[in-house]
Amino acid sequence: MITLRELDDHITYQEQLAQQAAPIVLVNAFHVAPGDGAALVKAWADDAAYMKGQPGYIATQLLRGIAGSGSFVNIATWESAVALRDAFSAPGFQATLTRYPLSTVASPHVFQKVAVPGICLG
Repeated sequence: MITLRELDDHITYQEQLAQQAAPIVLVNAFHVAPGDGAALVKAWADDAAYMKGQPGYIATQLLRGIAGSGSFVNIATWESAVALRDAFSAPGFQATLTRYPLSTVASPHVFQKVAVPGICLG
């Protein structure tokens, strides 16, 4: 089962999911014990397959730290925070959380693009 740890001390992931923001990017940092990386990837793949079929899902990518790191980052794009909330809170998704290694600590957080003139689009 995953242990959830907030990324921001001032707002919770659940508070973010209650917002009407759209579109959004979920960034979820995972940390596992050495040797649990393959099990995390398998559990994440099951999650991603479930989420891929949910309304509002756009895309996702899993990244892993190099040099034997036990750190992973999931970056997922959704049409809205509400769509992500509905998919995340569904019993079908919640059941997948038990498949993660016991050492898994996840820090999900919702973001939106920021326009910085001459650098990146919003």
